Amino acid sequence: MAKAKIGIVTVSDRASAGVYEDISGKAIIDTLNQYLTSEWEPVYEVIPDEADVISATLIKMADEQDCCLIVTTGGTGPAKRDVTPEATEAVCDRMMPGFGELMRAESLKFVPTAILSRQTAGLRGDSLIVNLPGKPKSIRECLDAVFPAIPYCIDLMEGPFLECDEAVIKPFRPKAK
Repeated sequence: MAKAKIGIVTVSDRASAGVYEDISGKAIIDTLNQYLTSEWEPVYEVIPDEADVISATLIKMADEQDCCLIVTTGGTGPAKRDVTPEATEAVCDRMMPGFGELMRAESLKFVPTAILSRQTAGLRGDSLIVNLPGKPKSIRECLDAVFPAIPYCIDLMEGPFLECDEAVIKPFRPKAK
């Protein structure tokens, strides 16, 4: 079985400002390590909040590095520099609005400002791209909500079979008839 490649992209202007510890990207990796029992390889980058850099990174991870899943963190708020959703939409063939809708609905259980978040998801070639918020607590809440659909989405795109620790997260896959 081929090892799945999963892109993790942290979008932050602080990354280019000198010493920076990326707790958000590490939170995604830690969460995926808890979810997944199948072998996977992270393809990890920390980049600035610049639409052209974000788009180029997503294209490289999808088209050249063969990531079946690309998860971004940061740049999804209403600030002028928050352009991750626009960069994602610019490179996707088709959008998957249900991901953003579910993440916002889940986040609203915890904070009323969840309506300010602009997370989205889309498909580029054989890759699913999912935008997450920047805070580790919110990352986990959003991934817990949407990840059950991700392995089946990857299946439908004929990607690698993602096996999960069902004591941690239970993926949905239709039962064979």
